[in-house]
Amino acid sequence: MPPKPRAKSETRHDASNVERFESVIEKAVLEAQRLPALKGVGTLSSASVRDLVDGIVGYAYRSGASDIHVDPSENQIVVRYRIDGILHDILSLPKRIHSMVLTRIKVLSEIRTDEHQAPQDGRFRLIIESVPVDVRVSIIPTFFGENVVMRLLVGHAKALGLGELGFDEKDLPKIEANMKKSYGMILATGPTGSGKTTTLYSVLRMLNQRERSIITIEDPIEYAIPGITQINVNAQTNLTFANGLRSIVRQDPNIIMVGEIRDEETAGIATNAAMTGHLLLSTLHTSDAAVTLPRLLDMGIEPFLIASTVNIAIGQRLIRRLCPECSTRRKLTKLERVSLHGLVSAATLAKFTEFAEPVGCSKCNKTGFVGRVGIYEVLEVSERVRHAIMRRENADRIRSVAMEEGMTTMLEDGLYKAGQGITSIGEVLRVIHE
Repeated sequence: MPPKPRAKSETRHDASNVERFESVIEKAVLEAQRLPALKGVGTLSSASVRDLVDGIVGYAYRSGASDIHVDPSENQIVVRYRIDGILHDILSLPKRIHSMVLTRIKVLSEIRTDEHQAPQDGRFRLIIESVPVDVRVSIIPTFFGENVVMRLLVGHAKALGLGELGFDEKDLPKIEANMKKSYGMILATGPTGSGKTTTLYSVLRMLNQRERSIITIEDPIEYAIPGITQINVNAQTNLTFANGLRSIVRQDPNIIMVGEIRDEETAGIATNAAMTGHLLLSTLHTSDAAVTLPRLLDMGIEPFLIASTVNIAIGQRLIRRLCPECSTRRKLTKLERVSLHGLVSAATLAKFTEFAEPVGCSKCNKTGFVGRVGIYEVLEVSERVRHAIMRRENADRIRSVAMEEGMTTMLEDGLYKAGQGITSIGEVLRVIHE
C-alpha cells in the first residue's frame, strides 16, 4: 500500500471508517479470490462491492492520490493511484469481478450501466473524514473491457497564496502588478496536470472583493469559491466555452476566467473581451510561456491584438518535493555540469555547488519524495516583447528577449529549488523533458 494523507463524496465515511479502508479492501479482495472461477458462478455481495469501491476511493484520498486508474487486462484488474504525478500499482483484483466494480462506479456516477461500447463521463460525491470529495469519472471501452479513471477533487482544498505555490519572490510583484490592471489577459500555460487551474484560482482569490463582479466558465468546476459566479461547461445544452463567454460579457463582469482557450472561436472572443475593459484569466496547453504568444497567432488572433491584450504568460510544471526526513546533499558531478551546461547559463550554474537528492524511507514510502511544488517562468509582455510579437517572431526569439530582460526559465527555477534542497536535479530534468 502507498503513503498516507487526503479526501472526497455523499456516501459518508467517518474518521473511524477511514482507518478501516485498508482492511475493507483486503477483505473484499479475499472474498473475490475465493469465488469459483467457473463461468458466472459466484458473485460478491452488493455490500462487499460497495465497500470495495468506497475503500479504493477512500484509501486513494488518504494516500494523497489525484487519480485512480482501474485498468483491465486479460486475467486481472490492476488498480493504480497517481501520487505526486507518478502512477503506483496498488492492488490486483480477479478479472471476474470487473463487471461488478464497473456497475457500482456507474451507479454512483449516474451513467448508463448497460452501455459498454461508448465512452462515458460522470461524477459522484463521497464524504470522507467529514470532507466532501468530488470524484470525476471517465470510462472508455478497451480490448480487455472498460477502463476507468477517477479524478479526486477535494471540495474544501486549502486556498494557497502564490508564494505557497512556489513562485519566486522576484516574480510575485510582476504578477500582482498585472492583476491590478482593469483589462488584458493573464495566461497560465503548461501540460495537463501542471497546476494551471490552481494558479488561476489563487489569483482569483486575491482579486475576489465585493466591489468586483467575477464570473468563470470551467470544464469542470474544480473548487467552489464563495463570492464568485462559476459556470460549468455543458456540451448537452451547447454551453461551450465560446457560447458561455459570449453570455458572460453581457453580465457586466469586471473579471472573467475561461477554463481553457481550446479553439479559434474562444480565442477570438476572449481577446475581444480583454480589449473591452475586462481582466481575463485563462489557460493554454503549451510547452512554455514563450510558445503561448505564437500559439495565439496560430489560432488566428492578429499580432496587434496579442501585443495589446496579453499582460503576462506564466509557464509551469509540478515537481515532487524531496522527503525532509531522508534527503541528502552532495556535490554536483562533472557529468551533471556538462549535461546542464547547454541548458542554463554559466552564471546560473556557478551559483550552485551542492544539490539535494532522494534516498527513501518509511515516511515517504521509499520514494524519496513527499508532495509537490511548482516551477515557473513569468513572461511579462514588455515593449520589446510586443515588438517581437508584431514582427511575428518565433517562440525562441521571444524567449531570448524575455531572458535578456531578466525572466527566469522553468529550468532555472527548478535548479534554484534543487539548490535549496526542495527537489532534486533528476526530478527537475524529468519534468522539464517529459
